[in-house]
Amino acid sequence: MRSKLFRICFTSMNRTLFPIRLVFVLICAAAGYLVCLAVPDWDNHRVLATFFGGGLGLLLVLIDVMLKGFSLRGLSALTFGLAVGTIMSHLVSVSPLLKEGDPQVIFLVRLALFLGVTYLCTVIALRGKDEFNLVIPYVRFVPHEVDVPLVVVDTSALIDGRIARICEAGFIPGALVIPRFVLNELQAVADSSDPTRRARGRRGLDTLNELRRIKRLDLRIHESEAKRGEIDAKLVFLATSMKAKLLTVDENLAKLADFHGVIGLHPADLARALQPTYAVGEPIEVDLVKAGKDEGQAVGYLPDGSMVVVNDAARSVGQRVRAEIVGVAPSGNGRIIFARPMARE
Repeated sequence: MRSKLFRICFTSMNRTLFPIRLVFVLICAAAGYLVCLAVPDWDNHRVLATFFGGGLGLLLVLIDVMLKGFSLRGLSALTFGLAVGTIMSHLVSVSPLLKEGDPQVIFLVRLALFLGVTYLCTVIALRGKDEFNLVIPYVRFVPHEVDVPLVVVDTSALIDGRIARICEAGFIPGALVIPRFVLNELQAVADSSDPTRRARGRRGLDTLNELRRIKRLDLRIHESEAKRGEIDAKLVFLATSMKAKLLTVDENLAKLADFHGVIGLHPADLARALQPTYAVGEPIEVDLVKAGKDEGQAVGYLPDGSMVVVNDAARSVGQRVRAEIVGVAPSGNGRIIFARPMARE
């Protein structure tokens, strides 16, 4: 449904641009005709000038279509590269190295320096436009505070869904940063032909909408690009460059982040940290939901998910009982608490 809505909006945008481009081409053609009226010597070339003006307009529209994926961030990097290249070539041109000699040779050397240096600086700036966006944080014209703690979020954390409840509870004190390529990957998963992947992707989109509805949450979209095989490395790079933490449920990504010195956040770690501590001899109340493996045992669960095995309580399945803890053992899913019924007071 969301992908269909996206295509409808995209088609609507194209329908809006088409008449604008058509009017622009007609204006260019009319401008060519009017130039002939203004210049008496060109009066016999009105048709040619009209076609020339219209052709120039079509060329500009073609360039506009070819620059479809060129963003403001790319334009900022391009401008920065041209400016640095021009300054560097000018500094070399006015240096004593080109002070004396054949004027024609000096002109050609300066021209080669200007073209070569500006080209190299522009290409380097475009290749590193993500780093450029980090070096100059105001390039997006949003006055973000650089001292705000940042947390970069990956696709698996959005699909997991627990991040929305964590943010709603206020456990993320800083800003939540979601890279653009994470959103693109999430959209690709939601549009997958595999029903399981499609369901996971839609759950991630629902989580994203929940995050956007949290008013006190500082949610930022980072305009960054990455190919499919580079997403994990790019996430680690962004977290390192922005001095941010990385929120993920992907164990491999967490290990990669730890190797590069990036602090990884996992919802399961928070859940384990919030588990209350139970000591032997402490009384608890638990709802018994089923019989245990051994004879006479009953099993219940505490609000934090810990499993409680109560001895000699099989007859109390379906009831809430008061029990005394006799032992605590770790398990793959957390911990198991062993208890025995307490006499009713």
